[in-house]
Amino acid sequence: MLDHLIRGATVVDGTGGPSYLADIGIRDGRIAVIAEPGTAPGPAATTEDATGLVLAPGFVDPHTHYDAQLFWDPYATPSMNHGVTTVAGGNCGFTLAPLHPDRPEDADYTRRMMSRVEGMALKALEEGVDWTWSSFREYLDALDGRIAVNAGFMVGHCALRRHVMGADAVGGQPTPAQLDAMLALFHDAMDAGAWGLSTTQSSTHADGDGQPVASRHALPEELLALSRAVGEHEGTQIEAIVAGCLDQFSDDEIELFVDMTAAAGRPLNWNVLTIDAAVPERVPRQLVPSERARRAGGRIVALTMPILTPMNMSLGTFCALNLIPGWGDILALPVPERIERLRDADTRAEMLRRANSKEAGVFRRLANFGRYVIGDTYSAANEGLSGRVVNDIAAERGQDPFACLVEICAADQLRTVLWPMPTDNDPDSWALRQRTWEHEDVMLGGSDAGAHLDRMCGAPYTTRFIGDCLRGRKLVPLERAVKMLTDDPARLFGLRDRGRIAEGYHADLVLFDPERIDAGPATLVHDLPGDSPRLDSKALGIVSVRVNGVETLRDDKVTGAVPGTVLRSGRDTRTVSTQ
Repeated sequence: MLDHLIRGATVVDGTGGPSYLADIGIRDGRIAVIAEPGTAPGPAATTEDATGLVLAPGFVDPHTHYDAQLFWDPYATPSMNHGVTTVAGGNCGFTLAPLHPDRPEDADYTRRMMSRVEGMALKALEEGVDWTWSSFREYLDALDGRIAVNAGFMVGHCALRRHVMGADAVGGQPTPAQLDAMLALFHDAMDAGAWGLSTTQSSTHADGDGQPVASRHALPEELLALSRAVGEHEGTQIEAIVAGCLDQFSDDEIELFVDMTAAAGRPLNWNVLTIDAAVPERVPRQLVPSERARRAGGRIVALTMPILTPMNMSLGTFCALNLIPGWGDILALPVPERIERLRDADTRAEMLRRANSKEAGVFRRLANFGRYVIGDTYSAANEGLSGRVVNDIAAERGQDPFACLVEICAADQLRTVLWPMPTDNDPDSWALRQRTWEHEDVMLGGSDAGAHLDRMCGAPYTTRFIGDCLRGRKLVPLERAVKMLTDDPARLFGLRDRGRIAEGYHADLVLFDPERIDAGPATLVHDLPGDSPRLDSKALGIVSVRVNGVETLRDDKVTGAVPGTVLRSGRDTRTVSTQ
């Protein structure tokens, strides 16, 4: 007897092949039957009519930071609402484990670091997570049996360094004995099911004290030793970030990436490849590591987003504006002093010069302040400005756009929400994206779901992309779009029996209405522990989501079921060849 039967669905199976009509039978968490409509054998405990609906494999998000959120939100919202059934966590060198059992202060350091570098609310981290583990195995065990999505986790280089070196992890170099201890700790984590190594050398990553995070102090020899360790375990890989990920790689960064993937004999993925026709030289440069890695026996995959991610800015809270060279010190001042400095014409001129300089890299995109839209406001002086473009307000007032924006924010004591209009929403940029997606080492992803919660909302990229393919720009056909969101990341991670609709595969499924699938606008809600805020986006047209055969979502409402699996390397992943 089948547990559930889905009748008459239009099946887009994740292979990229043509869609077809079928009945899909589920038994014991797997796809047991794929049959022509009306011919599925045997009875089923429950059935549903899916006529006119599309059935696809559950989407796989290859770059998230749900490491903490899953403890208070086992449904990984809003990702699961948007059809995601499998998430990869532990990225960018940051994980909540291992923690040294004799140093309880390490948990506080980790919370403050995650709050600063990944934009997780400190109150939520303090109140929503119990922090009772020490080893990486204990961390994974703490999630087992209590999550609604499937989740796999890399080991963060910063946690490894902190565990072994203590406070010396920031600024110091490991002794030979400490490096051996770090490698032993790393092997223990991969034996427990960690997916491999994540690390960062990015200049934008600072801890809660404002210091470069621990992994930024690692020399190539340390990174290569860890990479070689990755290659000693089945079903593992590397995720790495360097400063050049934000704009264009240096020669040394390319060499480092190539050496790491070759040493491991495992794929390395990085994010995020920003595609903008105004900077045509960026994409070719960013794909040079992939070409060199192929020749060296490795593989390097660039993640790129297929949508323009909604994000907000503020002069009052830490955001991407703080990462513009020269801006961080000013925006870290107490609010009254910050307002005074921002109102100084010479200070603003220097800030604009730095924001438009080559050293600003991809953050140059944020420097056209006339194209910002005013979001929420908090003073009578700003009444009626929400939803208006700064250029228009500045023209009315006879002000320079940046000076106008500063005065608006100052009236709100810098609480004003700012929405930058994207600079890369032109036809040429979309045509360049379409061409770039054809590259064998480019994959969709980079949502950062679970991080930067009050500033950006990347989780809905799945539904927004599918909707765009069906009713918008139609850059790729539906069948290929689904493959890009399912089978492609599943194959990169070596997921066993996931990413496709095929008999014997795990029944990770999303059922949606092709006429309605999309994502709603990003809105600020306060539903985190401690009443902390985050941006949310409603899923449109998602009828049902199933994880391992069990329905977890119906019509955008969670069912309460938690059938997700903590995916462990080797058991749930196989080694992916780099040849």
